[in-house]
Amino acid sequence: MKRLEFLGDAIARLREFPEDAKKEAGVQLHKVQQGIEPSDWKPMPTIGPGVREIRIREECGAFRVLYVTNIGDAVCAPRIPEEDASDAQKGFRPRCGEAETDLGG
Repeated sequence: MKRLEFLGDAIARLREFPEDAKKEAGVQLHKVQQGIEPSDWKPMPTIGPGVREIRIREECGAFRVLYVTNIGDAVCAPRIPEEDASDAQKGFRPRCGEAETDLGG
């Protein structure tokens, strides 16, 4: 099983999710660690190579978690995006580069 690495403020942002969304994010990230695709995801090639988005829909709203699996032996969650996708795209690229350095890539 791959280890899970949260970089920057990703873990703090995930902890801000409502309880149901937080639990579902954990379930989906655990699937990714085991090499199983999340239940609802899409590739995000405009943000970076190998970047995927887990989409979580709960009664309280929709939530997203970006992750990368093609860096070493880890699942890297460098950013929990804002509601605005353009913000996610602006902030993800440099953090993804940091993740590659941090994880030995």
